Amino acid sequence: MSQLYERCLSSRTVFQGRLLKVRVDTVLLPDGRTSTREVVEYSGAVAIVPLTEAGEVVMVRQYRYPVGRELLEIPAGKIEKGEAPELCARRELEEETGWGAHSWRLMATFYSTPGFTSERMHLFLARQLYPAQRAPDRDEFLQAEQLPLDRALALIEQGEICDAKSICGLLWVSRWLSGQR
Repeated sequence: MSQLYERCLSSRTVFQGRLLKVRVDTVLLPDGRTSTREVVEYSGAVAIVPLTEAGEVVMVRQYRYPVGRELLEIPAGKIEKGEAPELCARRELEEETGWGAHSWRLMATFYSTPGFTSERMHLFLARQLYPAQRAPDRDEFLQAEQLPLDRALALIEQGEICDAKSICGLLWVSRWLSGQR
């Protein structure tokens, strides 16, 4: 077993909501001491970089209450219980942007913030886009926007695109595309 392993001694749920669960665990540290870990359990999510034939990225602008401002992001969403990541990505792309895609590629799977949450994000590249039925959730107010990939990369450098999944997705796809040419 790893020298860095922490063993859970006890666990207590302190909040159970519609989207997530929060627990506090007492753990045994590698040096024999104990400590607590606050853990946000989340079922997982997808993020999509939808790329048009013209090289534009379809993004969404929405107000994010926890940070108190509008953010420009790649489409994303929560994986429902029993739902496969690609099916979730297909659903979320249509719901949030009004676009579907014929071509799908899983680019990466990563933990969004492993210091406190179990959220695992599946990043997809969606191509060969076609118009579909837009149907955001009842409490979801967003606006789809298209911009050239190079412009989106510049907005990362300028701090306008500042959420981790969008930065990761746009940079990953840009790097992958540069290797395809």
